[in-house]
Amino acid sequence: MLTFRKVFILFISVSTFIFSQTKTPHWAFDKTIYEVNLRQFSEEGNFDGFRKHLPRLKELGVGILWFMPIHPIGELNRKGSLGSYYSVKDYLDVNPEFGTIDDFKELVKEIHSLGMYVIIDWVANHTAWDHQWTKTHPEFYNKDDKGNFIPPVDDWSDVIDLNYNNKALWSEMINALKFWVSECDIDGYRSDVAGMVPIEFWIAARKELEKIKPVFMLAEWDTPEMHSAFDMTYDWNMHKIMNEVAKGKKSVDEIINHIQKDQENYPAYAFRMQFTDNHDENSWNGTVFERLGDAAECFAVLTFLIPDMPLIYSGQEAGLNKRLSFFEKDPIDWKEHKFFALYKSLIELKKSNELLHCGIKGGRIEFIPNNNQKNILALARVKEDKILFAVFNLSETPSEVFLNDKRLSGTFTNFFTKENFNLDQSFKIKLDAWSWQVFTK
Repeated sequence: MLTFRKVFILFISVSTFIFSQTKTPHWAFDKTIYEVNLRQFSEEGNFDGFRKHLPRLKELGVGILWFMPIHPIGELNRKGSLGSYYSVKDYLDVNPEFGTIDDFKELVKEIHSLGMYVIIDWVANHTAWDHQWTKTHPEFYNKDDKGNFIPPVDDWSDVIDLNYNNKALWSEMINALKFWVSECDIDGYRSDVAGMVPIEFWIAARKELEKIKPVFMLAEWDTPEMHSAFDMTYDWNMHKIMNEVAKGKKSVDEIINHIQKDQENYPAYAFRMQFTDNHDENSWNGTVFERLGDAAECFAVLTFLIPDMPLIYSGQEAGLNKRLSFFEKDPIDWKEHKFFALYKSLIELKKSNELLHCGIKGGRIEFIPNNNQKNILALARVKEDKILFAVFNLSETPSEVFLNDKRLSGTFTNFFTKENFNLDQSFKIKLDAWSWQVFTK
């Protein structure tokens, strides 16, 4: 009889075989991803307004720019005066508030010239109520017993659910996905609620996109099977654990257990996206300072040290400290903030140190025992004879930390102070509340 574990391993093996026909682009392994909330990014709220920020983003060092949906927004049953990005009225056009397709093409060219890559948000699960398909292809939609269009979730009253039992829909949707890659030279997609669409669709879509160019695919979902079509999935559980640790409701053990479980459940090639903020969290659950308080900086660092790719949301590098309105104009207050230098240094570390690269190219994560396992997280990234280690005080109480481990031998450099020192297995350090140190060899 097959046990659950055997079935799961068999499933992962099949997924790996399917996915082996598509490969993560070579340029993705050392990148940090940055989410662009175009409406709120500038006073203009358009492509031209965003373009002015490109030199700053280049200096910051981010590698992938993820644009929230750029398509025209539905007007029928719209929420607020401007509506949700995720209520798409036309998959083949640009929201006129942002500019034109030609404007977007020029923006993509400029981003590429600066050595950065572009992915756009894709809403495959549902459309606006006034999408043209409601008239030309009503059979593309799920309906109630009376034949009425229905939202996929009751609260999503501004959108209606697509029916993926209809294979003609697959063809139309894949053609739309191909359009932006072939016509605008984008580098991939972030797929909204990807798990609410059949994985077989995404596998078919990825196969077609790869005929045009290598693409990078991010799923807004967090289950292993998504990696049969996607390069990266959200690590929602890690995000939730960080929020709870910051409130004193969970301990370091929860972080370690989660990461170890992920290592068992996800294929080695999988990228997991780490984040302290994104558009949903900021608008609906609070800013990083509301959720993490004094721990916001500490957890920002942690997202760069654990597998795999860290996310920075619009304005985080400027200390964004307000919930951005989702359906109205609400520009980011751009100001100088210590987080810019912090993120810049972490991005440089990720690029330069292969131990922090993503997926199979990065170092394995290991944990180092210490004298305060409840509050102190000591971790190492290891590959062959290379090692990087970091120590985090994930509590509001200062702590003196002792480590004694054979992996801690040789000459190390404090990443932030640049001081060199020699270790012979034992290591002692005092850490303030919600503080950290990172050491390279």
